[in-house]
Amino acid sequence: MVARVFIDGEAGTTGLQIRERLAMRGDLELISIPEKSRKDPAARADYLNMAEIAILCLPDAAAKESVALIENDTTRVIDASSAHRVADGWAYGFAEMDPDQGDIIAAAMRVSNPGCWPQGLIAAVRPLVASDLLPADFPFLYHGISGYSGGGKGMIADYEEKGAGANVFAPYGLGFNHKHLPEMTDYSLVDAAPLFTPTVGNYYKGMLTVVPLNLAGLEKVPTGEELHNAIADHFAGSAGGFVEVAPLEALERADFLDPQALNDTNVMRLHVFANDARAQAAIIAVYDNLGKGASGAAVQNLNLMLGVDQTTSLAA
Repeated sequence: MVARVFIDGEAGTTGLQIRERLAMRGDLELISIPEKSRKDPAARADYLNMAEIAILCLPDAAAKESVALIENDTTRVIDASSAHRVADGWAYGFAEMDPDQGDIIAAAMRVSNPGCWPQGLIAAVRPLVASDLLPADFPFLYHGISGYSGGGKGMIADYEEKGAGANVFAPYGLGFNHKHLPEMTDYSLVDAAPLFTPTVGNYYKGMLTVVPLNLAGLEKVPTGEELHNAIADHFAGSAGGFVEVAPLEALERADFLDPQALNDTNVMRLHVFANDARAQAAIIAVYDNLGKGASGAAVQNLNLMLGVDQTTSLAA
C-alpha cells in the first residue's frame, strides 16, 4: 500500500533534506503544493487533509497553524519545529531514547521531531539519571559546536556570503534562555535546565556535543566504567536504532572526534572519558545536525509510523 505524504515547508533546509531521502521510495506518494500556494492557508489545508502523514518543516507559529488546519482524524503529523516538543498528546521523536520509544512513535498520531542540540544532552544524561548514577538535581553543563546549517536559510546565506571570513567559532545563546531548554530538561529527566553554551562553526553540517561531569561532590561517585556501562546498557535496549556507544578508552587526545565524522548518516556515536582519581568525566556525542539531528530523525519516525524498517532511506 502506498502512503500519501505531504511535506509542509519542503523548500526549507530540513524539508529539502527529507524530500531527498524519500524521493526514490516506491511505498510513498509525495504530494507537493504549488509554489504560488505555499502561503495560502486554504490550499495548505487541502494538502494537509489529503495526506496520510504530514511532515511540518516550518517556523513554530506556522507549524501550529498547520496542525489547526487539519480537520480530520486520520492525518498523522511529524512536526520538525519546536512548537510541540513538550506539548501534551505529542510523542517525542527520539526513537532510541527508551527501549519502548519506537513503539510509542509507531502508534502516535502526533510526533514532535527532536531538536538537534537536545538529542546529545538527552542521550548522555537520561541513562545516568534513570539508573540513579546521577541525581536529577545534578548541576549539568552542556556545550558543543554545530555546523551553520542548523541556523536555517538566513544563517546559511550569511556564512556562505562571508566564506573564509566568517567566524570559525561563534558562541551564541548567551542570554541563557535557549528555546530548546524545556525539551532538554523534560527528556533528560533533570530538575533544572542545564547551563547550555552552544557554538556555531564555519562549516556546513555536523556537530559534536559535550556533557562535562565534575562528580566529586556526590555522596557516591560513579566510576567511568559505571557511567559507560549505564549508557551502553540503556541503548542496547533500543534494537535496530542508530545510537552507538564507543568502547571506554583512556585517551589524552581524540583527533578522530570530528564533528563532521558522521555527516550523511543517521548515526549518533557516544564516547565516555573519565579520570576516576579526579572524579571527573565527559560524555561526547557526534552526529549530523541535518541527519539524526533533523531530517534523518524525521524519516526514521516516518518509517516507524508506517510500520517499515526504521533504517529505510537512511545511511548508517
